[in-house]
Amino acid sequence: MTKLDITYRGTVHQWHCDHMGHMNVMWYVGKFDEATWNLAAMMGMTSQYLKANHRGMAAVEQRICYRKEAIAGDVVTVRTAIVELRPKLVRFVHEMRRGDGDWLATMMATGVHIDTVARKSAEFAPQIFELGKQALATDTTLWDAWPPVKAFLE
Repeated sequence: MTKLDITYRGTVHQWHCDHMGHMNVMWYVGKFDEATWNLAAMMGMTSQYLKANHRGMAAVEQRICYRKEAIAGDVVTVRTAIVELRPKLVRFVHEMRRGDGDWLATMMATGVHIDTVARKSAEFAPQIFELGKQALATDTTLWDAWPPVKAFLE
């Protein structure tokens, strides 16, 4: 896994669009959520791992910056990089682009790894932490300014 991995690819369907003709915010969030679960799986946190080890993830912060509208028929991709990794926490950025390269939106999110039985934070397993390190952005300060000035994951 590298910081440039595509974590989501899909199409904007007519039913994703609101009365103004562009993709509604709930669908941006949904597509970013699918990218998040792909990132988790790339780190080794598959559904099988989570169930077998009584682990889960809890979102504790999320910020989205919208740049351009997505419309029905657009193919969109999301690339993801980790910007902070601690023993129990991961902060990552998703950047969504239209197939032609237009930057559509960026989401920054923070998740905490949890023990689903004890209902409290838990350290990542060593192999998950190591895979997470491989997705660390080279320059994690690129997203310090919010909203970001440009998309950085190309």
